Amino acid sequence: MRKALDTLYDAAAWLAAACMTGTLVMVVLGMVDRYITLGLPGTDMYAGYFMAGAGFLALAHTLKRGEHIRVTLLLASVGPRARRVLERFSLLVAVLLSGALAWYSIVLAYQSWSFHDVSTGNDATPLWIPQIGMALGTVVLCVAFVDELQLEWRGLRVVVQSDEALHNE
Repeated sequence: MRKALDTLYDAAAWLAAACMTGTLVMVVLGMVDRYITLGLPGTDMYAGYFMAGAGFLALAHTLKRGEHIRVTLLLASVGPRARRVLERFSLLVAVLLSGALAWYSIVLAYQSWSFHDVSTGNDATPLWIPQIGMALGTVVLCVAFVDELQLEWRGLRVVVQSDEALHNE
């Protein structure tokens, strides 16, 4: 199960990287279009869609690597028992909030699909297409929080204890 979950988080990170590449391509195409008039409508909108997808798809991988910003001032000032209670409580709240966000992201994408909702830009993109990245990213984030909660509950969770930001190389 651990290997499958890690593969899921890595796959979401690779999709986020592909979205970042898509953002770059759209920005470059938009710049080129301004100079030689290729007639490519909506490149700025597509860059935004890709950027949003990248942000949401990267959330779970970032969480599992311990690279989200954690405010540990309160955790550092209490004992181990209270720290464990606070960690469990915060992870439970995170599961509930990310679950709600995932649910409503899926509902939003479904409603956009069923109502044939399109963007207001000159590209008229069906909005459910870019909303899939948000829905998928929030679902994987919720899975990651459930994973963290069960690891914490079983005493197997490893929290990065560093004063420096982590860097992936």
